[in-house]
Amino acid sequence: MDILPELNEQYSTIDYWNQRYSQEADDASFDWFKSYSEVAEILGSIIPEKSCKILMLGCGNSKLSEDMYNDGYKNIVNIDYSSVVINKMKERHPHMEWHEMDVRDLQFEDESFDIAIDKGTMDALMTVKGDIWNPPQKVIDDCNQEVSEVIRILRKEKGIFIYLTFGQPHFRKRHLTREQSTLEVRELGEAFHYYLYILRTES
Repeated sequence: MDILPELNEQYSTIDYWNQRYSQEADDASFDWFKSYSEVAEILGSIIPEKSCKILMLGCGNSKLSEDMYNDGYKNIVNIDYSSVVINKMKERHPHMEWHEMDVRDLQFEDESFDIAIDKGTMDALMTVKGDIWNPPQKVIDDCNQEVSEVIRILRKEKGIFIYLTFGQPHFRKRHLTREQSTLEVRELGEAFHYYLYILRTES
């Protein structure tokens, strides 16, 4: 596929994503890992009520927000640092909220969301070339900055960060473990496993 990068680490660059979305049709969509229908039941068990204010991190042109909206989650804010995809999604779904924004620098007030969802965005930050067992400092800094920003904008005591990835716990927990929070890991799938990390804020 022409939209695939020549080097894996290009997934971590804004230039790659802007070029990719510019090449794709305006109505194109792509979902990393699971579709909403595959995780709807488990998300419903984690998200306390459909009126919760939800932040979709690195939304891309995924159908996750659209499918959740159609399932009754009407209070969703979508962000991505690609201006190309944000402009396309605004045109496609004007009834939803879309912002050009970096997950490492969230332009929202403290404690302004109940839920934050990351479906593969942090994985893109981890594609910088280096040793997966001993990641480069940039990977550590970028992932820590995303998680710190997410915790900041989540409501204390009841905020939930949901992260879906293929990344195994010994590669991901180092970035997600925080004081004044609890981390739960759920393994999904059979032949090929995915992992759902659920970070809950405390007082």
